[in-house]
Parts: sequence; C-alpha cells; structure tokens
Amino acid sequence: MRALLSTFSWQELRHHPWRNAAAVLAVMLGVALAFSVQLINASALDEFSSAVRSVNGQPDLEVRAAQGSFDEAVFGRLARRPEVALASPVLEFQGLALSGDGRQVPLRVIGVDALALPTIAPALMPQSAAGADRFALFAPGHVFLNAAARQALQLPLQPATDESLQLRSGAAWQRLAVSGHVTAGGAALAVMDIAVAQELFGPLGQLSRIDLRLAPGTDRAAFVATLEKSPDWPAGLKFAEPGDAAERVSNLSRAYRVNLTVLALVALFTGAFLVFSVLALSVAKRAQQFALLGVLGLTPRGRLRLVLAESLVLGIIGSAAGLALGTALAAFALRVLGGDLGGGYFEGVAPRLHWSSGAALLYGGLGVVAALVGGWWPARAAQALPEAQTLKGLGAAPAQGRHHWLALGLIGAGAALANLPAIGGIPVAAYLSVACLLVGGITALPWLIALLYDRVAPAFARRVLPMLAVERARRMRGTAAVAVSGVVASLSLAVALTVMVASFRESVTHWLDVVLPADLYVRATSGGRGSGNSGGTSSTDTATFAPAFVQALAQLPGVARTGTLRTQSLQLDPAQPAVTLIARSLEGGVVRGLPLVGEALPVPPGQTGIYVSEPMVELYGAKPGSAFAPLSDAMRTATPQVFFVAGVWRDYARQFGAIAMDARDFERITGEHDVSDVALWLTPGASEAEVQAAVRALASRTSRDGAVELASVGQIRATSLRIFDRSFAVTYWLQAVAIAIGLFGIAASFSAQVLARRKEFGLLAHLGFTRRQVLAVVAGEGAAWTAIGAVAGLLLGLAVSVVLVKVVNPQSFHWSMDLLVPWVRLLALCAAVVAAGTFTAWMAGRAAAGHDVVLAVKEDW
Repeated sequence: MRALLSTFSWQELRHHPWRNAAAVLAVMLGVALAFSVQLINASALDEFSSAVRSVNGQPDLEVRAAQGSFDEAVFGRLARRPEVALASPVLEFQGLALSGDGRQVPLRVIGVDALALPTIAPALMPQSAAGADRFALFAPGHVFLNAAARQALQLPLQPATDESLQLRSGAAWQRLAVSGHVTAGGAALAVMDIAVAQELFGPLGQLSRIDLRLAPGTDRAAFVATLEKSPDWPAGLKFAEPGDAAERVSNLSRAYRVNLTVLALVALFTGAFLVFSVLALSVAKRAQQFALLGVLGLTPRGRLRLVLAESLVLGIIGSAAGLALGTALAAFALRVLGGDLGGGYFEGVAPRLHWSSGAALLYGGLGVVAALVGGWWPARAAQALPEAQTLKGLGAAPAQGRHHWLALGLIGAGAALANLPAIGGIPVAAYLSVACLLVGGITALPWLIALLYDRVAPAFARRVLPMLAVERARRMRGTAAVAVSGVVASLSLAVALTVMVASFRESVTHWLDVVLPADLYVRATSGGRGSGNSGGTSSTDTATFAPAFVQALAQLPGVARTGTLRTQSLQLDPAQPAVTLIARSLEGGVVRGLPLVGEALPVPPGQTGIYVSEPMVELYGAKPGSAFAPLSDAMRTATPQVFFVAGVWRDYARQFGAIAMDARDFERITGEHDVSDVALWLTPGASEAEVQAAVRALASRTSRDGAVELASVGQIRATSLRIFDRSFAVTYWLQAVAIAIGLFGIAASFSAQVLARRKEFGLLAHLGFTRRQVLAVVAGEGAAWTAIGAVAGLLLGLAVSVVLVKVVNPQSFHWSMDLLVPWVRLLALCAAVVAAGTFTAWMAGRAAAGHDVVLAVKEDW
C-alpha cells in the first residue's frame, strides 16, 4: 500500500495540486475554527477560575447573603464556634476611580482583615511599596492595587512614593494613598483594611462574605446543617463551596461555548463533502487506471483501502494545518478580544493561551474522521468498478437509490430526538436530531428525485435538450443524489441559520418594543454599591436617584410622565448564577409593561404578584399559579411575604433568570424608594435635546458630580440590534463557506461525470449535436439536479430551523422565540444556488465537450 501511495497516488497529487489543496483547505478551516473556539473558551475559563481563586482564596466554606450585605455580628458568632479554625471577614463593593486622563474606571474594592489573609487568600495580602510604611494597611486612607488596576488607571508599573487616587462608592469622592500592590490577577482590584472601608464607604457594621477555614475532622455538611437549623440563624444567609463562583461562570457560559463550537463544526461538516467531491472526481478520472490495477492483481478491497488511505493523508495534512492555524487564531483573538467572543461572559479577563494536547487530539481526530467519511463513497465506487467494462471506457452501471426505508427511519429518529430533554443543560439530543434529519434527508434524495421527475418528465417529452437532461436525472438518480448532496447539506444549514437568526432578531425587536415604551431613559452613573444621588445607602447594585429627583424630573418642561426601574441581584442558589430582581412601574398594566408568554393570572388577596422570566420556570420551578418560596427567603423582610407567580415573560438580557414586580409592592415591602433608572415620556412636540439638557442641569444642581447617562429609545434599540447583528455576523460567513463548498462539489461531480461520459458526448456529436447543444444538455442537467437539491435543502433547512428555534435555543439559553420564515430571502437564496449550480455544471462540461470527444468514439471501433 505504501508503494502505491508513493507512486500511483503521488502522481495524481502532482498533476492536480490545487484540487487536492482545496480538500485540505476545507478540513483545515473546519479544524481551525473549532479548535480555536475551544482554546479561547478554555483559556478564558481557566484564567477566570484562577482569578477567582486568587481573590476568594481557598477557604473551606463561604458565608454570603442572598442579596446585599449582612450584619457583622455573624462573624463573631462563627469565629467562636469550635468547628471554625479561622474566620476572615470581607467587604466587597464596586467603585469608580479617576484615571490619569480623568476617566471614571470601574474598580472592584475589597476590604480585608490582613491578619487572616496569609492562610486563606495570600494573593490578596498587601505588599508595601519601597519606602512606604509597613503598617500602612491598617492606617486610614491607604489602598493597594493589582496590576490590572494600575494599567486601567494609567499608573506606572514601578510604584512611586507619592501616588494617590480618587475613589468613589456612594455620594462622595475619597482621595487615597496607593501604598503598594497585591498579586491577585483578574480584573482591576483594590484592597484596603476592612474597618477603613466600612468607615469611608459604608455601610458600618456590614459584611459581604465570611471565609471559613474549618478545624481538622469537622463534618462540613453537619456543621452547615446545625447552623441553618438554629432558630436565631439570620434568614437569607447561604453557605457556598469555594469553587462555586468559578462553577457558576462555567455553567453560565457552557451553553454559549457548546453552541459556538457546534457552529464552528459546520465548516468541518461541509468540508467532508468537499473531500468527497475531490476524491469522486479523482476516482472517475483514474477509473481505467484502477481497473488496470485490478487486472494486474489489486483486489477490490485493495482499491477501497487505497482511496481511503488517500483520504486519510488529506485528513492528516488538513488537521495538522488546522491545529496550527487554530492556535494562531486563538492567540490573536485572546490578544484582541481578551477571551470574550461576544457572549459577555469573560469581560475584564485577559487570558494567556492555554494549549491543550487533549483538545488537539480530539479536533485533529475529528478532521481525520471527516476526511475518511468524505472518502468512503468514492472508495466504495473504486471497489465496485467493473474492470473489463471500465477498461473499455463504458463506465459503471447506474446506481439506484434503495435506502428510502433507512431515510424514513433517520427522519423519524430525528423527530423523536427533538422531543428529548437536554442533558446537563446541553441539547445533545437536539444536535443528534439535526444530524439525523440531514443524513436522512440526503439519503432520501433518490426517492425525491424519482417522485418529482417522474411527474415532470412528460412535460419535456417533445423537447430534445430538456428531455435529455431530465431523463438522465431520472435514470441516474443515485448519481444525481451524490452530486447534489453537498448542495443539500450546505443549503439546508444556510436556510436553518437564516430562519433562526431572522426569528431571533424579530423576537428581540418585539421584546425591545415592549420593554422600552418611553421616549427617553435616564440612569444614574454607577458608583458601586449605594446611592450616587440620594446620599443614602441601598441594596441596589448600581447608583440610584432619590424620590425627590424623580419628582423633579416629572416637573421638567416637555415631560408628560415618568416611570421608574430598580434592579438588584439575588443569590437564590449558590450553584447557579445570581438572578435579577426588577422593580418597575406597572401602572399601565403588566401586559403593556412586560412581554408576557401567555396570560397574566389574578393575584390572590394577601399575596404579592411577581412575574418571572422563562429561565426561572426551568431552573427554579417558578410555575405560574404557585408561590415562590426562595424569594421570600431571600428578601428577609420583617413581615413574612408570600410571592405569587402571576405570569411568565421573555427576557433576552438575563439568561439565568429575572423576577419582576410592581415598584409599589417593592417599596411597600422593603421601604426603599430610590431607583436606578427613570423612563421619560415626552409631550407631543417636545424637543428631545432640550429635555436632555434640562435633565443634565437638574442632575448638576442636585448631586455633587451631576453624572447621569441619557439615551433615547432609538439609540438603545439601534445599539442593541447592532450588537445582535455583530454577534451573528459569523453565521453569514459560515453560510457563504458552506454554499461555496457545496457548489464546488457540484462542479467536481459534473467534472467527474463528463470525463466518464466523453464517448456519450462523442456519440451526440456524431448524431449532429453541436458543442453548444452538448453544453446546453450538461447545463440542463446541472439545473435539474441543483433544482432538486434546492427543494430538498429548503425543506430540510426548514425542518432543522424548527429544531434550532423550538428546541436548541430554549434548552441552551432557557428562552423562547417566535418562528419567522423570511420567504423572500430563502427563495432568493435557492434561486441563486440553482443559477450558480447551472453555471458551474456548464463550466465543468466545457473541457469534456471539446472537439476531441468525436475521436473518443473511435476507441471502440
């Protein structure tokens, strides 16, 4: 076999390097895309996990509140327990720091007890700068920065002795001395003494978390159960494992990463068809040589193994090149994009490339398997060559499709798999359903060709050229199915992606129309925890506006009415990402304020109505008509509340859940009246620019810095849809690549066919057909074959799009969308494919329909 590869196969490669290079390129692109996505996601996740470990340390347990902070008296209670060897109090908040050029830079601030850090979180241990006081950590007004913070604030890498920064979290700016650094990685971070942080930024007597190191031999589960069952244990406090934070981010981004990888593998799937086309053409051109090898002693099985070995070589070369290209792409993307591929899951993380030999073997192996799958049918064709008939140039017997039962079985299996639930949050069965539908649909092509052209043929019985094209498609339905299989696969995937993206975009547009009903939106510039304009403290996650400011906005000229919104995070489950509690004005009715899925239920007397997003139903069991106890536990109100799930709504902004309630109910329950966003409805004829100027002037009079963010509904919609289009831009490129590979398959298949039919064309020339008429027959065959491929691709694509829209997206991201079929775009796509297929068939037939075809008939005289 090695001798044949080095002589027989090598000569083919030397004479047709570009054709084989195209197959290698297809495998290389598929492997490179999938491998680079894997490297980027793995590197970003590893870097984020490392940053979380460096900041959170390695305690045995963490104690956190479901929302906001909690009383520091819990720290003393835990520290006195015999099961606790060490307790470390921590206060965390998000602040704003002024950079060297006056920009406000988000900065995570952590207040710590330095005496407990060396054991639990050494990466947070402050290290004093040269010449600084060793006890600066315990003195007021001193802070220590990590490398990311120094870079974000444009401070020199080598600390100076007189460095300082201005930091804000709440109403006032504080000037702090930069006295050293910490080695913790990740996003911009500042560390200071916890008592100083409480005094300068508040709230006094409050903690964000407590890290616990347990005594040796302590039963962790029993210790947690004992505390939680204590009658005086504060409600809303949660125990978490040290790895839960990294696990939450991994869960948050897992569906996104898997879907991105599957999308990248589309190129590898279509690459298999290109390998098939190249080898099919190669086998057709060398048919007489294979037959001669058979006469000389090479068995049919030997011919099969020889073609498979050629596909193996193409796969190995393509996979090796793909791994190298994928590594380069990943390194470039990590340097430019910072590991965030548009999903927003790893913002602020600047990871280094983490090369994985296991992933390289996996994706390299997938490339080799794709090449072997693409080479299997040409290898079987080489095995089945009739040696004597092929040596005489008569070609092989026409293949007829006999696998319609297999096709129906695969399509049925695809429909059944689409109804199975996700496995571990990943729609594995849905992906298998798509694969079964594609393979089953392609297997059914001979039956579809017979079904269609048996009825179409009588219409062309009196027109010679169309009749020849249609009759060949009827009589050679197996050959036609093989030729258009690449177009069917690529077109079906293009149709499915087009329908999915159009459906998603239309659903997002409708969602924006409902959640953004006002003309202008005002947001307090985030200063971290607390109130940026009210002067008080709050449990909200952003800066807030005081009620007086909201009332003043309603009195501005040009403002007809106002609405408010307030958000805060709730940690309902330590193993899941936090959900968002949204308190918004619903005076106009919940139907107008939220994009409900179904009808809103009446709220029973004595209960508080809430409206949950779709992920809450699946992840937390918050079904309409039931009471939602986890929210009652998390709110920690003085008077017990019963929250009734009155409806479900769509929310495309928060993948892991949101809870909406009327702002009046929130104020009644919590006693907090500050808001984070204000919606303004303008009077008819009012100038938006003048209203914005009036809002800014009001903010300047009522707060120290007057910093607010304003945006019109048009700006928010345009920005949201621009981000959406940019996120899905890669799908259009993949569609173009897939269709180009399918059309190349058509060209290669027709090249193989016309080379094997030179004597047939010579006979037509002897019968009086001109070269132009012969080319018209070939082009007609291309049109007939590509038309059936377009019909099959359209039908298959619509079936796959239903699975993507109704199964994959809900199981991956826990939200639903309406199915929208852009018929005009799809029909234009199919027409373009038919036209391109006809043209490529005509081009492929030009060389074989030359003047020498007449001489080909003389070979049998």
